Amino acid sequence: MATAQHRIGSGFGARSTTTEVLRGIDLTGKLAIVTGGYSGIGLETTRALAGAGAHVVVPARRRAAAQETVAGIHSVEVDELDLSDLESVRGFAERFIASGRGIDLLINNAGIMACPETRVGPGWEAQFATNHLGHYALVNRLWPVIAQGGARVVTVSSSGHQFSDIHWDDVQFEHGYDKWQAYGQAKTANALFAVQLDVLGRDAGVRAFSVHPGAIATRLGRHVPREEMLAAGWIDEDGNPATAGFKTPAQGAATQVWAATSPQLAGMGGVYCEDCDIAEPAGDGELTGGVRTYATDPGQAARLWKLSAELTGVDAFAATV
Repeated sequence: MATAQHRIGSGFGARSTTTEVLRGIDLTGKLAIVTGGYSGIGLETTRALAGAGAHVVVPARRRAAAQETVAGIHSVEVDELDLSDLESVRGFAERFIASGRGIDLLINNAGIMACPETRVGPGWEAQFATNHLGHYALVNRLWPVIAQGGARVVTVSSSGHQFSDIHWDDVQFEHGYDKWQAYGQAKTANALFAVQLDVLGRDAGVRAFSVHPGAIATRLGRHVPREEMLAAGWIDEDGNPATAGFKTPAQGAATQVWAATSPQLAGMGGVYCEDCDIAEPAGDGELTGGVRTYATDPGQAARLWKLSAELTGVDAFAATV
């Protein structure tokens, strides 16, 4: 049964922290994978899950930097993963499966935003390739051990999904690149991925969610010029990060931690969450809270899955879809 895209009254909100949403939750004996779990809200997520007793695997493009960052956190291991490189995705998945362990929580947290036009792999647009296709391939490669543990899979989307639906006639932006449209498309893809994965995985006990973490001052915005950040109100004239409307990293990580662990979501899935609750559908017009209907549409989700399978050559459900 599909989960309604409406708030459930979780009791948490925009200022809730990872500590608050994990209160009373014991993750001892659980294994979590957090992509990009060594920077920004990914690091806060790693710290929170490990603090609740989980063993956390952090796949990282900058392995040495990741090892240095998480060195003081108990029960964390680092492996190498470049989401823009499908061979790197394959290698990580094969190493993990060979370890003989199952997965209880998988948080697809890593991503890039508003970068200059960049091509990876066979000429793919980098934001779509890294934020969506890399995570799509990772989940499909890891599917046997995801299903084994009946895992929850959480993919970090953004309110930026409201910038753009999927550009079905030019997914790779080969006929004119716009960094914010490309980012919006990638974040819409993250939400649609969760919709279809939940449909395909629920019989195995796997449930999937997408989340908007909120506005947080992290390195995610490193490609955005100072003038744009100033105009958007992200920084002041002196270059200091704005505080009004921004979350702390612990608040920003709370929604993905909540979606991955909360017993309130038992039996649910396939929905977009924000502020530690299921989000409401968004209205038309300017950027608002909530989720646009095109980012939760089952038909669009199935279409994107098919396209992603064709592009990556990977589909764990090929025999059943």
